[in-house]
Order: sequence, then C-alpha cells, then structure tokens
Amino acid sequence: MKESLCQGREFFQQLISYTEEYRHVPLLKLWLGPVPVVALYHAENVEVIVTSSRQIDKSYLYKFLEPWLGQGLLTSTGNKWRARRKMLTPTFHFTILENFLDVMNEQANILVNKLERHVNQEAFNCFSYITLCALDIICETAMGKNIGAQSNEDSEYVRAVYRMSDTIHRRMKMPWLWLDLLFFMVKEGREHKRSLKILHNFTKNVIAERAREMKRDGESQSNHKGTASSKNKRRAFLDLLLNVTDDQGNKLSHDDIRQEVDTFMFEGHDTTAAAINWSLYLLGSYPEVQREVHKELEEVFGRSDRSASLEDLKKLKYLECVIKETLRLFPSVPLFARHLSEDCEVAGYRIVKGSQALVLTYALHRDPRFFPDPEEFKPERFFPENSQGRHPYAYVPFSAGPRNCIGQKFAIMEEKIILSCILRQFWVDSNQKREELGLAGELILRPTNGIWIKLKRRNTSES
Repeated sequence: MKESLCQGREFFQQLISYTEEYRHVPLLKLWLGPVPVVALYHAENVEVIVTSSRQIDKSYLYKFLEPWLGQGLLTSTGNKWRARRKMLTPTFHFTILENFLDVMNEQANILVNKLERHVNQEAFNCFSYITLCALDIICETAMGKNIGAQSNEDSEYVRAVYRMSDTIHRRMKMPWLWLDLLFFMVKEGREHKRSLKILHNFTKNVIAERAREMKRDGESQSNHKGTASSKNKRRAFLDLLLNVTDDQGNKLSHDDIRQEVDTFMFEGHDTTAAAINWSLYLLGSYPEVQREVHKELEEVFGRSDRSASLEDLKKLKYLECVIKETLRLFPSVPLFARHLSEDCEVAGYRIVKGSQALVLTYALHRDPRFFPDPEEFKPERFFPENSQGRHPYAYVPFSAGPRNCIGQKFAIMEEKIILSCILRQFWVDSNQKREELGLAGELILRPTNGIWIKLKRRNTSES
C-alpha cells in the first residue's frame, strides 16, 4: 500500500509541476504507456469536453473498474448510460435523501464518541476514523445493511473494499498490468479475484434477502396484515432500485442492481471521507475560519446536542462555503478522463478520435484568473456575491455537464452532518504544513502521510 501511494504521489506531483510550469499553455500532450493523453486545466477548454453530449465515454482506464462495478452508472456509456441515468435520477431527489438523515446522524455520533479518547492528547491521524464512518453510512444508505465498520474495522467486507480500491489504483498506473492475461498471473491479480468474490457475494446476498423481504411485505400488505417491522424498516437505495422501472415498464435485473449498488459503495465513501478529512485539516490550520463555523453552529444549534435536521443543514451556509472551498483546494477527484469518440477541436488544436482527455481538476481550481491567491483557504470566495460572473467550468469538484456526479447533494449533506457533529463538540488544531501531506492523486486525492490533528473540548477551547 505504501509503495502504491508513493508511486501515486510521484506521478501526480509530476503532472501538477507541468501545469504550474506551463500554466500559460492551453493544453499538454502526454503519453501514458501506449496511450496519447491531452491534459486540460483551463476552464474554457474543460468546457468543450464536459459539456459535449457526444464525448461521454469514460477513459480506457475506467475499464479496470468493470470487474467490480460492471456496467453501472460510472462505467457504462452511450444509450445504456443515458437510460440508466434517467431511471436513477429520481432516487437522488432531496425528499428521498431526507430518509438518510437518521443514519448519517447516528454514525456521526458514533464517530464523535470514538474521537473522545483523543481529547487533550497528542496529535493523531484521523483519516481512517472518518473513512470507516463514511463506509458505514454508504453501506446502510445504499444497501440497508449495518456492517458496523466503525466498531469492527477488521470485517472481511471492509478489508475487501480497501484491497480492491488499492489494486485498481496500482493497475491504472502500470501499463504492463493492463493485459488481463498477465495481470491474473501475478499476485495482485489473484488478490483482485479473491476480493471480487467477497464483494460480489456480499452485495448479491443483501439484494436477494431484501427482495425476499419486500415480496413478503407486499404479500402481507395485500392480506391487510402490514407488519410493524416492514413499516419501520429504513428504506435504502436498494429498495428504490428494486422498484424502479424504465420507460417500457421494465425492472432492473438483480445483476443490474448489484452493479449500481457496488458503484454507490465505491463512489460514495472514499470521496466523501477525503473531503471531510481535508476540511478538518484546513479548519485546524485556519483558526479564524473555524471560529466563524463555530459561531454559525451556535446560531443554529445553540449548545444543544440534538441531531441535525434538513432545516438545520439549509441554515449552515458558511459551513457549505467551507466545504466548497475545501473541494476547490483538495478536490476528492483530482483528475478525471474521457475517451474521445470522435475528433474535436480544443483551443484551436485538433484532437484526434481515440485520444484520452484528462481534466486536471486540481490544477483547474488553481487558475488565478478566477481564484486570486489560489493556494489560500478563503471560504468567502463562494459567497453568492463573490461567485457571480465566475466561469461555470472553473470549478468542477463533481465533474460537470451530462456526466456530472449524481450523488453530489447526498455528499454535501453527509459532509455537513459529520463536520457539524465533530465541530459542535471539539476544537480542531492542525500543525501539518502543506508540503508534509504527501499528496497522492489517484482516483481519490489522498495524503500519503495522513491527516494529523489535535482535539480540545469545545467549551474549554479558544473558540
């Protein structure tokens, strides 16, 4: 794992150094193994690619996700992707997301109780604490299954998720492992197969069990014997997927549902956990911003310890600006790529069909034309009056255009709940310098050296 992160760090930092050196150049041409890649980091050039209704094919590199995620929303393309996106969009409606508030609040409280042991102690690495909390939330909201990752981080499923993500990262950067024949002969390929079996079996069993429950509930309701357990059971994305139909009234098969649930699992925990960790790092480094957050939290919650409601979350406007500015400096997805399905023109250059367009979100978000003093953490950049007139593609933490992230409201909601829960209890200090973080830009922007913070009790702190 360490070796993989080091390679990720070197590869990413080399890319970023190119964009700093050639900031004035509209695009860069690179080679990743045998594949030509065009790197984009100017808003007007990114717009050409992400707004195109034709250039929606994900890069060749995403094919390494397919053994796990199949042809789900992240990896599918063309008409299949369009139909699936149309079917799934209603499941992310705000009124449905409200069902998940209880789960998010509960898991955030478990996290806060775990963090208690670090109050007034030495600095500690909070990265895995946050990640396990996010994993518990996505498991229960996606599948309706409480896996208790925060209390049992050694569970087989949790270990398989980590191993699988790590193997995929490594494979993407090693062209000699791109051939399946070679990959499955080496240790990583065999490890990949074992993890895949654990992940797929877990999801398949949960889907089959939930489908049986729903069938039983349907039968009992038709007999007017509605059971208390079915009425009280929390609804998960899985329940919605078992009922969703397309324009012809066709339901998704269990395998289709497995692909979407696995996609939620993959996309929905690492990205959110990274954003929360980066937020804590920045708040711990900028006490004046943290004081403003505490002031807002007191206005909304007073000194109560009640759970956050949807109305509370709407009022946390400054905290939302903190999250947005965090995602500008440390976008959870620091780069994403598209496979160009036809020739196109970018900044007067003809880019040929078959090339990979690599959008460097991390560099795009540091364009001084739109973000003066780009390395400074200034949440006020996202006040409505300061956002007016900014190029709409200068800031794309959730991608943009037709293939933007379907779960972005879910992510912001979860980040607000977890951060507000932590910050209502604790004052956060961070002494890490930026250069000590060891940024590794893979599928997710990670700190090789972790996020080290100190905690103090709120009411005895300088807040």
